[in-house]
Amino acid sequence: MTRPRFWPHEIRSVSLWWTTLTLILWLLSRTTSQPTGFLRCAASAALLVTVGEIGDWLRRRWRAYRRRS
Repeated sequence: MTRPRFWPHEIRSVSLWWTTLTLILWLLSRTTSQPTGFLRCAASAALLVTVGEIGDWLRRRWRAYRRRS
């Protein structure tokens, strides 16, 4: 039996990934002498996290599908 998803944990995890990725992108832009605004880095990080979460969801669905077959 699967246990129900614990949403506060999911939200905290995604928020942590988004914050970490935003800071990495912002610091990377500073070190390469191509400074980009913090909001642009946050938007890019949000896009990357969204794509990653969708990919993870698809991977889990595919694995569940293959186990049923």
